[in-house]
Amino acid sequence: MQENSIPSGPLGSPLKVKDVAVALGVDVSTVYVAVRTGILASFRVGVGRGTIRIPRAALKAYADERGIPADALGVAL
Repeated sequence: MQENSIPSGPLGSPLKVKDVAVALGVDVSTVYVAVRTGILASFRVGVGRGTIRIPRAALKAYADERGIPADALGVAL
């Protein structure tokens, strides 16, 4: 595994906000803003406020819209 890559986990499993931030090379707050504004699709799991998960397809669509090559993300989509 590359030093800067994030574990891919089971193919198709949703990603944590932190994983998406590392993949995009941005701060987690940037990912939270993208989620809150609807730019990046997500869902919550768990009780109460739960935790946010981002489907791999949503990250791929987000990257495609911005011209970011999928292989530059360091996560299997």
